[in-house]
Amino acid sequence: MSPRRVRSVCPYDCPDTCGLLVDVEDGRAVAVGGDPEHPYTRELLCPKMNDYQRTVHNPRRLTTPLRRSGAKGEGTFVPVSWEEALAEIAGRWREIIATWGAEAILPYSYAGTMGLVQRNAGHPFFHRLGASRLDRTICAPAKDAGWQAVMGATPAVAPETVRDSDLVILWGINAAATNIHFLPDVNAARRRGAKVWLIETYRTPTANVADRTMLVRPGNDGALARGIMHLLERQGRLDQAFIDRHVQGFEELSAAVLPGYPPEKVSALTGVPEEALRELAAAFGAARAPFIRVGSGISRYGNGAMTVRTIACLPALVGAFGRPGAGCLCGTSTGAAFAMEAVLREDFMARPTRVINMNRLGEALAAIDDPPVKALYVYHSNPAAVAPDQNAVLAGLAREDLFTVVHERFLTDTARYADIVLPATTSLEHDDLYRSYGTYYIQRARPAIPPVGESRSNWRTFAALAEVMGFDEPFFRQSAEDLVDRLLARSAPLREGIDTRALAEGRAVELAVANAGGPPFLTPSGKIEIRNPRLEEPLPDFRPPHGGAYPLRLLTGASRRLLNSSFCERDELRSIEGGMLLKLGPEEAAARDLVDGQPVIAWNDLGEVRFILRISDRVPAGAAVAEGVWWLEFAPGTRTVNALTSQRLTDLGGGSTFYDNTVEVKGA
Repeated sequence: MSPRRVRSVCPYDCPDTCGLLVDVEDGRAVAVGGDPEHPYTRELLCPKMNDYQRTVHNPRRLTTPLRRSGAKGEGTFVPVSWEEALAEIAGRWREIIATWGAEAILPYSYAGTMGLVQRNAGHPFFHRLGASRLDRTICAPAKDAGWQAVMGATPAVAPETVRDSDLVILWGINAAATNIHFLPDVNAARRRGAKVWLIETYRTPTANVADRTMLVRPGNDGALARGIMHLLERQGRLDQAFIDRHVQGFEELSAAVLPGYPPEKVSALTGVPEEALRELAAAFGAARAPFIRVGSGISRYGNGAMTVRTIACLPALVGAFGRPGAGCLCGTSTGAAFAMEAVLREDFMARPTRVINMNRLGEALAAIDDPPVKALYVYHSNPAAVAPDQNAVLAGLAREDLFTVVHERFLTDTARYADIVLPATTSLEHDDLYRSYGTYYIQRARPAIPPVGESRSNWRTFAALAEVMGFDEPFFRQSAEDLVDRLLARSAPLREGIDTRALAEGRAVELAVANAGGPPFLTPSGKIEIRNPRLEEPLPDFRPPHGGAYPLRLLTGASRRLLNSSFCERDELRSIEGGMLLKLGPEEAAARDLVDGQPVIAWNDLGEVRFILRISDRVPAGAAVAEGVWWLEFAPGTRTVNALTSQRLTDLGGGSTFYDNTVEVKGA
């Protein structure tokens, strides 16, 4: 009997949101591949999602609730029933609420799943409970803030439009690891004669598809953008008619900011040779349809929002916004496709509760005392590995007076510190609805297989917690399928005219996005706002990154086989990665008498981490590269990379500054 084939969706934190085909036999996924009928992802899957069944049916899967029986962090548990686990959680929470109030309970989640129902399933529950709220800003809110400062709510161009470009700039994006479906369209543009420039801090695998790679000193991309603007004006390459009609504030920028960025100064700040800077500015000014794809990495510095804000201005100077194949893509905004208040239910809050920034979890667990955080509920996240300042986070998780519940598929670093661990479903085991932040497609997914063991989805778990906590709202008695139906039943302009039958069948459906990347511009002024009078700094000027006192910039880059700490459960992916590596250039390795393959220690004021050294001429002097986030179980020492990253925040958006740290390295 041949397998049953089911359509599904990749649930992970990636802009592409791939369509999947799942082969099912006897209630098990036996093969997972790409859907050739998906209009954007077109059958291609990344190494992580190929053979996704190896994650779904991994021998490490948690299949029953667990209660801690040893020391926190030791990972020693005994199985219990769901009834026992839920009763213990409810009992402990009631005690905490009675003594400290509900704000002593903190939910912690992010993007382990991107489905609209399962990702947000905890919001209505914790709003009803009266718990503290989490400011979920660990990824790239500074990038969004930078775009919005200039473009407001103007939707970005669709990624496929890059095919018509004649100059593509990949700025701070390792697309070979984080946006692989964009590259076929970039290559299509190249075949038509387009040139591709990569602007990066080290030679990532994406350099292999670029005609030119320009390496910039970390955190100085904004100075490079202003240097390009300076040269565009000096070389007479401005589209003055477009500026007069559609741009606010260029005259002020020209008078107050751009004179301060001549090529010699920009070269000194960025490390980019003056000739290369002039060449890029000339190519950009001469291009018929320049297209800039902006990655998230450049926003993870103290000046991240200002950097993105500056880059977003560039197409305006040459009139590129609105031209076919031209513009700037930071990400697609598809939130208006669904009335998310139907899921989030902020109306369940009796009053607004305090907000805690997720990047400062270590500080929150140690220092907040009004009231202190006495309970932590973690779902689809692994803060012990992915949150900044790992030593502070682990110290907080080790508190005996902190009652921690972790809802997870595997015994992650965070789960090892839990008092109660609840087994979670994978995306193949529950209903959900997906939108993308890198395309304009949406897709519905239904369960392909039954839950593995006693695992439960986020929605089903929160519905059960609502019941044991005595919540009587009918909202908590509906199913995830009901919630998906409710979201789809509410009309939205972005969904007008879509193929509802195809969506119901699990196929990818494109949203109807008007004026993407061009006029009319959805800003308060109706223009591209180079000068934004609502901001403390109305003009985009340079501010230095945070940096640090140590000689090497730590670049926590993306891995092709790990997604943050996800996929560490897969032995074959870890094996191909070759261990937890720190990459140095030959010059820096020689200066420290280090040899390839030896154990090394990277350290700064926050802590120290053991790595295996990989010497690579793709890493420039002054940088150290650590790709991916490893579980402690597989680390060479007792800490992983985020023991070296700070809890400092970005200039706007409250985002993380993972790339804005310095270290020194020595032999172990």
